Amino acid sequence: MQRSKLNRIFLNDTGTYPFASQEELIEYIKDKKKILIAVNSEKILSQEVMIKNIINDNIGYPDGIGAVMALRRKGIHANKIPGARLWLKIVERYHNEKSFYLIGSTQGVIEKTFKTLKVQFPGIQIVNYRNGYFAKEELSEILNDFKEKKPDVVFVAMGSPKQEYIMSELINEYPALYMGLGGSFDLYCGKAKPVPEWWNKIFKWEGLYRTLNDFYNINRWKRQLPVLKIIYKVVFNRL
Repeated sequence: MQRSKLNRIFLNDTGTYPFASQEELIEYIKDKKKILIAVNSEKILSQEVMIKNIINDNIGYPDGIGAVMALRRKGIHANKIPGARLWLKIVERYHNEKSFYLIGSTQGVIEKTFKTLKVQFPGIQIVNYRNGYFAKEELSEILNDFKEKKPDVVFVAMGSPKQEYIMSELINEYPALYMGLGGSFDLYCGKAKPVPEWWNKIFKWEGLYRTLNDFYNINRWKRQLPVLKIIYKVVFNRL
């Protein structure tokens, strides 16, 4: 397979950087003031022009196995980079150099996240944190707090695409490195169970594992349909 020199590859008009490793991505974003967005089957197949524009204006990376399959079908070497682990690697790499701001989940979870990070990474500078339950009108208060405390990195764990829309508004007023985390704070605090390493090594399809463990949840099964569609499009080279 050829190695792209970090030129974006467009999958159904969704720009994705084919990072060969987590380390390559972390080095690439060192001085960037962009939004890091996990690209998966749902985002690739999305018909929402706004979400595609947000991804294409920023840094999409292959978080889902569907994105990796599509890139490899085009002859591009890329690896799956799970965002649920990537954010902690970013903290590990830059906690002595950059300051952080945390947004998302419930008040209990965000407080536990803050306290656990302070223990795990002595010296980390977390300038502030808040839960993810706020009205759109409160964004101005958050922006004022950003401008006062000047975080370098902002993690937003509110679920997709809501977090992407919020980050796109925030970055226009306060440039920084932003990253959407979905339910990563819940995973970090033990509120949600992580997918076992053995499953990731064999199947690499995290969504299927969570669906099988919540077998009767119809909504979870519906969320796996885009992966099946991606597999079909990859096989028949229609991306």
